Amino acid sequence: MRRTALYFILILILQLLIGCSDTPVPRPRGYVRIDFPQHDYVQFDSANFPYRFKYPSYSKVRIDDSRNTEPHWVNVDFDDYKARIHISYKDARGMLDYLMEDSRKLAFKHTYNAESITERFFENSDKKVYGILYSMKGNTASSWQFYVTDSVRHFLRGALYFSVSPNKDSLAPSIDFFGEDLIVLMESVEWKNNN
Repeated sequence: MRRTALYFILILILQLLIGCSDTPVPRPRGYVRIDFPQHDYVQFDSANFPYRFKYPSYSKVRIDDSRNTEPHWVNVDFDDYKARIHISYKDARGMLDYLMEDSRKLAFKHTYNAESITERFFENSDKKVYGILYSMKGNTASSWQFYVTDSVRHFLRGALYFSVSPNKDSLAPSIDFFGEDLIVLMESVEWKNNN
């Protein structure tokens, strides 16, 4: 009887030693695959707005109705992707330097979380549109921001946001895809009544 109990305990100990000796293998984290539509653009040209631009046909332009909103502010919403390009407009007369510096500060607020921030200057002198595109790499709240102006009267600022926690790995395909849309929007801005 003692011998049987001893064999049983010995087999149990050996099984624990052998069964627990496998080194755990970490599994790579997988992310959901996102199927994006083909890039296609339509014109936003509302009679009451001092600007027009092209925006993706798979998005919706909505008047910004949040608190502290100002006239001519809109959101370009990508409802299926929890993404938004927020567009704000200001009359720049007498405030241009302040507005440009404020936009720069808003972009560089991401310095703490950003791996890098790059600036790209934009100019379309035929349409009197000049500006800067900011690209932020890393876990930032906004990966793309821009402003454009006519250097006298108009000032338009845009930023791409996602309604999810920032994670550069899982958001990278969406950031790249909607970043292209933001660039098309920025480069297509035209001023109305540019007197």
